[in-house]
Amino acid sequence: MNASPDLPVLGAGGWGTALAINAARSAPVRLWARRPEFAAQLTQTRVNAEYLPGVTLPEAVKVTADLEDAVRQASFALVVVPSVGVLELLEALPRQLGVVLCAKGLAPDGGRLSELARDMGFARVAVLSGPNHAEEIARGLPGATVVASDDEGLALAVQSALMTPSLRVYTSTDVIGVELGGVLKNVIALAAGMVDGMSLGDNAKAALITRGLREMQRYLVALGAHEDTVYGLSGLGDLVATATSRHSRNRAAGEAIARGEHPGQGGKVVEGLRTAGLLDAWATAHGHDLPIVRAVAQVTRGEWTPKAGIASLMEREAKAERHD
Repeated sequence: MNASPDLPVLGAGGWGTALAINAARSAPVRLWARRPEFAAQLTQTRVNAEYLPGVTLPEAVKVTADLEDAVRQASFALVVVPSVGVLELLEALPRQLGVVLCAKGLAPDGGRLSELARDMGFARVAVLSGPNHAEEIARGLPGATVVASDDEGLALAVQSALMTPSLRVYTSTDVIGVELGGVLKNVIALAAGMVDGMSLGDNAKAALITRGLREMQRYLVALGAHEDTVYGLSGLGDLVATATSRHSRNRAAGEAIARGEHPGQGGKVVEGLRTAGLLDAWATAHGHDLPIVRAVAQVTRGEWTPKAGIASLMEREAKAERHD
């Protein structure tokens, strides 16, 4: 009887490396790195010093720069590259492969990455999202995540591959809610970082996160998500982690912006910086009220200062707190 093929993890950034390490606690993994020299470095040192320093790759992780080799005989692959690189990677993959999209961003046209994959001919598509900082998952700290798909078999296969004593994996059929919760929370986290950078206090940050959750609820439900998903791991859970953690690139980028510094962290992708403008354009085009998104977009475009962005939220018309 043939052994099961190794699990392909496509993308050797921090999150891809963490997922590979987690999955390798149960079965062999092939971690694909785009740059051959980086793949060789990882193979030799067994440490991703560039994206996840201090964590050793287990022997069960084989690193390769050969994409065809990485996905050979596999039923599905984890696609763990930034949203701007998903299209190029999908173009190079066989259409019969199941794809699990792990980026928390939007397609080039502002649409969902899962829709992009479907349009390209992939019949088996899933999304993975939740409050998952790579630094903690790689070290085996307790965590939980959600895999959503219309294909129950694919969702269950991903759940089985990633479930370990330190990572609980839940399944969902709400692809829209799970996917877009991970997108919008990055923008709210940028705003939370600006609150930190301006030293506006815990009251302000708590209020921002709470109203940000309400903004997420309006946006997700308008696009067809289930309301329960908003208050689950990929909604509220991911928002809390991203808006408060020292590991969060988006929160740190917002803090840097508020201090007048460059928001990048060593060239690492900050998804919310690109997403804010795309979401703001969508809200404007469809007549939806997303005030935090609008404020963050104005700030990241250089049209407002962070102080003006906060003022735009504080000076909005008085209203009741509605829960209907």
